[in-house]
Amino acid sequence: MRFRFSVTAVRSRAGILKGQSEVFPRTYSHSTSPPPPRPSFGIAFDIDGVIIGGRAPIGGSPQAIQRLYARDGTLRIPFLFLTNGGGIPESKRASELSKLLGVNISPQQVVQGHTPFRELLNHFEDDPIVAVGKGEPATVMSEYGFKKVLSIDEYATYFPDIDPLAPFKPWVMNEPCNKKHASKLVHPSYDVYSDRVKGVFVISDPVDWSRDIQVLCDILRTDGLPGTEKGDQPALYFASDDLEYQAAFPVERLGMGAFRIALESIYNTVNDSPLKYTSYGKPNPFVFKNAEAVLTKIVSSMHNNKEMTNEGLANSFSTLYMVGDNPKVDINGARKAGRPWFSVLTRTGVFKGKDNHAQFPADMVVDTVEEAVECILRKEGCE
Repeated sequence: MRFRFSVTAVRSRAGILKGQSEVFPRTYSHSTSPPPPRPSFGIAFDIDGVIIGGRAPIGGSPQAIQRLYARDGTLRIPFLFLTNGGGIPESKRASELSKLLGVNISPQQVVQGHTPFRELLNHFEDDPIVAVGKGEPATVMSEYGFKKVLSIDEYATYFPDIDPLAPFKPWVMNEPCNKKHASKLVHPSYDVYSDRVKGVFVISDPVDWSRDIQVLCDILRTDGLPGTEKGDQPALYFASDDLEYQAAFPVERLGMGAFRIALESIYNTVNDSPLKYTSYGKPNPFVFKNAEAVLTKIVSSMHNNKEMTNEGLANSFSTLYMVGDNPKVDINGARKAGRPWFSVLTRTGVFKGKDNHAQFPADMVVDTVEEAVECILRKEGCE
């Protein structure tokens, strides 16, 4: 039976950030002191709408996250960030979060929508692929080990007339060849005029929808070589399928799922066969299973790999908390994943209702992530 906690005012930890001119990060390194007893629970936090709003911390997130570290700076509660967002390497996102939250976040603690693309390396390591989205999509895929990667920004520049609207886009006209987007890790690794694209990976929200839909239709209809006759469709992967997400604007913004709908609708209209694709990200239960595996590795790291064998890693958590703001994505995903997942819904993002969500009710409803952590630690006896 599902139930709802009623949460009132929650006290903040005095002196964590207030009045300080500088925040000194707590470390995720090993300490010489004995490790604390292995906790029987872990926490997964969404980022947008829970930890940050736009680019700023929200909901007392720095105070909440710092409570998960011991006084000597070692990690005492295993946690990670589980987000459908992305577009930059996990190491860079970890560095950004560390500065925002005043703790030292390890790249291992950041699971983004495209993180599972690593598992596809064996299929596409030496194949030409195109990476799509804001940020540094080609760098992300290169760091995963893919050897022949071009961002769609770079790829499109090899076909001067592929986007008929380019002359009307001042940001394109002012940056010849889009050198701004060129990845330092990406070399001219394949001949775009003869080597067919084998896979397209949508890493993050695309910026130029009109161009990207046009270029992707060209790639996907021609067996990976724009301007040639129709052929089989190359593989297509989306890092997530969020229709909307909470950003700085007070009303939700269209996400990767909206782009996928637009691409699919147009592709199916101009092509004889329907679009084939694979979507990752929450609420896919696979994402939660993967997060559980990452959390067990974090626990193992906390204890210097001494207390946990491979057998001990399995079923090692009595409860895993998913703290999110999107009922359709975060809460629905935790519900689909089943035990040991326990869903916690905040009111700082997509969800702003007074009561629980009707269609995807959470196990716990709170105002902020700070209150969520307070309730979790109290429930687990770890205040």
